[in-house]
Amino acid sequence: MKTKNRKILVWVTVGIQILCALLFAAYFILETYLPIGISIGWQFYETVEIVTAFGLVLGAVMGIILARQLLRRNERVEEQLRVVSGEFQKLLEENFDGWGLSPSERDVAYFAIKGMSNNEIAELRGTSEGTVKAQMNAVYKKAAVESRTQLLGYFIEELLAEDGKNQVTDT
Repeated sequence: MKTKNRKILVWVTVGIQILCALLFAAYFILETYLPIGISIGWQFYETVEIVTAFGLVLGAVMGIILARQLLRRNERVEEQLRVVSGEFQKLLEENFDGWGLSPSERDVAYFAIKGMSNNEIAELRGTSEGTVKAQMNAVYKKAAVESRTQLLGYFIEELLAEDGKNQVTDT
């Protein structure tokens, strides 16, 4: 079902449920507060009950349908995220191999791309901050970039590129 049609169906269902709630409230008010001498036919009450029941069933069915669609969509998005994550890891490995990074430089580059500071990286690796700075400088030199921002930007551009060519689209 197309998104536009789905939205229309959802809003129609919500409208029907609001109408049912109003009818039910009117039914309750009439039944509770109607002067004793005035009577409303049983047909009105039956109609209110039928319409209200229809609205409740419709809402339940729509809820089930939309929940199933949402769960399926969530599964697809999670799978796409796993694929993209794997592709990003593959991209990192390919470039790290191409740049000839040592195992220590790879670790430092991974942590830097994750957004960690030199101090945090040094603590994780059990080295000094000076060692991390030296390794980061070696990474920058081998990757032909000048900063963490450029290093991360390089990978973002690679992910957004299609067949090695960046495509710019007008929105």
